[in-house]
Amino acid sequence: MNDYLSSLFSLDGRTAVVTGGSSGIGRGIATALARAGASTVIVARGEDRIRETVDELRALGCRAHGVIGDLSTRDGIHAVGEAAAAPFGAPDILVNSAGINIRPPFAEITEDDWDATMTVNALAPFLLGQRFAQGMAARGYGRLIHISSQQAHRAFVGSGIYGASKGAVESLMRSEAEAWGGTGVTSNTLVPGFVLTPLNARLQQDPAKVAELAARTMIGRNGLPSDFAGAAVFLAGAGSAYVTGQSLFVDGGLSVH
Repeated sequence: MNDYLSSLFSLDGRTAVVTGGSSGIGRGIATALARAGASTVIVARGEDRIRETVDELRALGCRAHGVIGDLSTRDGIHAVGEAAAAPFGAPDILVNSAGINIRPPFAEITEDDWDATMTVNALAPFLLGQRFAQGMAARGYGRLIHISSQQAHRAFVGSGIYGASKGAVESLMRSEAEAWGGTGVTSNTLVPGFVLTPLNARLQQDPAKVAELAARTMIGRNGLPSDFAGAAVFLAGAGSAYVTGQSLFVDGGLSVH
């Protein structure tokens, strides 16, 4: 990479924490950040998938470490905040990709369903961002990156609490952009279309529905985790210093019509 491109996109010397980094979009982003030079911490629940992801990154010559964490409770979130900063120091980049998708019929949603979804999808990004952004601001550089959903913007196929939680994430992103403006810390969101990931495994069992969703894009196919690499590296790097409080749609044009 030449010096000019490095000044815009290289993450050499940076440290990243990616929640949900062993699967789906989170894994695609963790791989991109690590290959762009960031020392990357993968946070997830499953030890085997973490090990597999970390081994793959190290085989590519990347600096990577795994942290087993549970974001479903306040104590678990705080423990992740502590553990994720241990391998490489406080992060310059936080990617909140971990999420759960509980979608019973709306009338059957329980208070426990609400609490579980909001804790993982919205409270964890808030608490981790609040914890790490203070250090980022003190150092003069920080990137908060959230993974949202089309359902933060429009309701379809039973968006339920999941849509509400992602709407909260996008509002949180704007609040963070305001709170940390002028400190060198930005907050932005990536908005996927339909992406072939384990989170959507149930829907993928319906080939007709998968084909219908692909046909609704302008590109003509559904998304892959690797489609988020370029956007994530951009938002994590120096070249996006004047971009904050924005939702970047990486959806093949699904949202345009």
